[in-house]
Amino acid sequence: MNIRTITHGSLWRVAAIDLLLLAMGCSVPALSHILSLPLYWLNPMLWVLLLGMVLVRDRRNGYVLALMLPLFSMLVVGMPTPAKAFCMMAEYATVVFVCERLQAWKGHLWGTMGALFVSMLCGKVVYYLLKALVLMPAVLVGTPVLVQLSVMLVSALAFALLLRFLEK
Repeated sequence: MNIRTITHGSLWRVAAIDLLLLAMGCSVPALSHILSLPLYWLNPMLWVLLLGMVLVRDRRNGYVLALMLPLFSMLVVGMPTPAKAFCMMAEYATVVFVCERLQAWKGHLWGTMGALFVSMLCGKVVYYLLKALVLMPAVLVGTPVLVQLSVMLVSALAFALLLRFLEK
């Protein structure tokens, strides 16, 4: 993933993409409750962040999305709770940070997939550490670990393929 600088001319494009992504991020919790399905198992708000990273390819915008997605969803939909939103912000910022640091891995499909997977894994570690400290829940991990690892692996492959397709 090559980082492109957001120029004045592309600012409107980035703003439009970000607004669309924020709307998608808000619709996920609402949709989950309407359908009574555990969509959170798929970590769809992280997918929205990854989509933003693939479409815009600017780490600063990645950080903006990492902070705004949980915050905006909390303010508009009421979910997640403020403490959980804080944990999610830290998780997503970690994903952006680690993904950026693993730029050297991203020369080919498997390197990009590996960088995405490792960044999501690091994000989950940060999330659960903060969740344990901030929320102190009776049950720390609600979604089975095998499901989370599977979703991360599939997500990494899907977004690596999408990025490869967009770069052609």
